[in-house]
Formats: sequence, C-alpha cells, structure tokens
Amino acid sequence: MIDANANRAREAMRVMEDAARFLLDDATLVADLKAVRHAFAAAMASLAESGVALVASRDTPGDVGTEVEGGGEYERATPTDLVVAAGKRLTEALRVIEEASKLEGQADTARAVEALRYRSYELERRLSTAVRARERRQYRCCLLLTESACVRPWSYVLRAALEAGVDCVQVREKAMSGRALVERVEAVVAEARPLEAAVIVNDRADVALSAGADGVHVGDHDVPCDRLRRWVDQGLVVGVSTHRLDDARAALSAGADYAGVGQVFASSTKRRDELAGLAYVREFFDWGLLPGLAIGGIEASNVASVVAAGAKGVAVSSAVCGADDPGAAAAAIVAAVPPFDA
Repeated sequence: MIDANANRAREAMRVMEDAARFLLDDATLVADLKAVRHAFAAAMASLAESGVALVASRDTPGDVGTEVEGGGEYERATPTDLVVAAGKRLTEALRVIEEASKLEGQADTARAVEALRYRSYELERRLSTAVRARERRQYRCCLLLTESACVRPWSYVLRAALEAGVDCVQVREKAMSGRALVERVEAVVAEARPLEAAVIVNDRADVALSAGADGVHVGDHDVPCDRLRRWVDQGLVVGVSTHRLDDARAALSAGADYAGVGQVFASSTKRRDELAGLAYVREFFDWGLLPGLAIGGIEASNVASVVAAGAKGVAVSSAVCGADDPGAAAAAIVAAVPPFDA
C-alpha cells in the first residue's frame, strides 16, 4: 500500500508541478510544489531507512488493481480537469501512506505525511484556481450600464451596444433596490443571452444568482473575492477591481476569473486620486495570468493607445451611455479592440 501510493503521489506531484511550470509559467507555485515533492522524498527515504521495504514488496504483475478501470479515467476535457484530478490523486495517496505508516509503527513518517497532505490541499486550490482562470473568457468590450448615465433610454443603449458587438454588460445600479435590480438584470439577460454576451452584476452576488446572470464584479469596498468563493461555486464568474499588479496576484489567488485594470484615464464615472495609467495596463497584460478589462475614461479617441499598451479587452461607460448614438460609439470602440483568440 505504501509503495503503490508513494508512486501515485510522485506522479501526481509531477503533473501538478509541470502544469504550474508550462501552463502558468508561475515560478512561485513551481517552487512550492517542488518543495513538497522534496519533503515527500525525504519522508519516504526515512521510512526506508527504518527498515520498511518498499520496492522489494512491489508486485505490479500480481496487483489486481491494475486491471480495474475507473469511470472517466481517460477523460480530461480541460487543463482544470487535469490538475484537479492530479490534486485529488495526490491527497488521497498521502492519506493512504499516512494510515499505512501507522500500521508499520512509523509515527514520525505518518506525522510528516499528514503535514504534507495539508500543504497539498492548499497547493491544489492555488493551482486549480490559477488554471481555471486561464480558461475563462476574455471579453473584448464590456459596457458598464447605468441608467442615470444614459442620454437615451437604458434599454435602447443596451440593445444598440449589443448589436454593435459589445460582448459583456455590467449592470451598475448602486441606488436601485434589490427587487428592482433583480428585474433589471433579468431584462438585461433576456437581451444579452441570445447574442452570447455575458451579464455581470456590480457588487451583488445574490442578485446575479437570483436573476441568472453570468457573474458579479466586486470592488475595493465590496465583499472580498475569497469570501465570495466560499458560498458561490465556480459557475459564477467573479471579477475584481485591481490598480496594481499585487492586486491582480491577490485576485488570482482569491479565485477571481477576470480583473478590472485601472483606472487608466480620468473619468467622471469614478474618480481616483491616483491613476494606474497605461503603465499598469502594459504590466498586467504582460503578466497575462488573468483575463482583464482596462477601465477608466476609455473612449473612441484613446482606446487605440490602450490596445497599443497590450489590453485585450476594455470596459466603457459614459463613452457609450452618454452618446447620442450609442450604437456608433460602441462600434467604434469594439472595432479598435482586436478579437482575442484564447
């Protein structure tokens, strides 16, 4: 049991480490996974030094388990499936080793492996969260829809923007009651879904879930992303506002699916004392571990500079909501952002 599960654990650790290395290019995660692998090797060496014959007890031809095939064993639809399967395999194997070591009277090894199991739970979470984020959709143009900012009726602005190619709508109505907001989001979903545009709700995960939206966006003073992830599953997209790369790294670790990247330019919608500017846009998209939307004062006259800085998606508000012809305004911005091929 110990030998078979030691092999299983090593194989799982190597899959996880290579995923962090080749899928994510994440040196910190690679180093943390490698540290667990080395600590595990030391625990197994200590067991062997205590007289537990591992390799000598191996009998692969006579192992009845090699003929048993589990359901879905040869199916991995996404990289997330790959790393989740490896993580489960690792922690299960460590648990078997921990318990079997007790039968051998090797309490010290059992304690060491138990500690590695707890470390592995957290590494599994970090790795699967990061890989899942890479699989999330990169929006090209997100409309921040606020009725009070609209020159034309909000429903007209919405329809015109969607027809112009906007592929994400964030409903931002901070003063609206919960009941009214649910009804508004349901109406937006009904317009957006046939055109395969996503609908995100600002701040309110409860409203997003109630109205059938795709996700929620949280800012600096809202419920933190990691807290949200405790009670909403990975089916709900969570976006997080970020202003520097440390924020983006924290958002990724907390389970965010995309980041708002800004504030890029001065904006009448939301004023900040300090702008992140194009420098942060460039830094974020060079980093590249989360989908992102450059945000803040973006309009047709400056969107080209944002794209030139590396932005793969932008979020706009007054440039479209405040336009006499919101469809033309949205179309000009969408045309400036090249389609993103994940």
